Amino acid sequence: MAANIKSAPARFEPMRMEDVDHVASIERLAYPFPWTTGIIRDCLLAGYHCWLLVADGETVGYGIISIAANEAHLLNLCVSPSHQGHGYGRQLLLGLVEFARHHNAERIFLEVRPSNVRAINLYRTVGFCEVGRRPRYYPCSDDREDALVLTLELRPAVG
Repeated sequence: MAANIKSAPARFEPMRMEDVDHVASIERLAYPFPWTTGIIRDCLLAGYHCWLLVADGETVGYGIISIAANEAHLLNLCVSPSHQGHGYGRQLLLGLVEFARHHNAERIFLEVRPSNVRAINLYRTVGFCEVGRRPRYYPCSDDREDALVLTLELRPAVG
């Protein structure tokens, strides 16, 4: 079911080191096997592009993307559970796609759990296609879960 609720206007802000603890708290609320504070901090230190989506002064989501050799890898995209269903995930995803395109990426890859049907549906509506599977990639309560590998081919930015 598509979200019909309009979201408050949101803006992208670069994630800073002082945002890491708050981002990690959102991560813990959103996922049964969340990234740790250390992993998020390491993404910043490694120079990955880490973005917050902020609405009404509150961080509603975040995304982490790496770009190298004309390819982007969407490492994490998360909307706080209390803000899901309001279009923020789509706004965040589209913003990161445009960011990758602006940085001359020719395609974006990502991994997603097959059980994360809402995320898969979002990615597919934007044009991502499944290109592979990574067996036993994610931890889960039943041991390990595969990852679907999705990609989106990007056209060069106009202008």
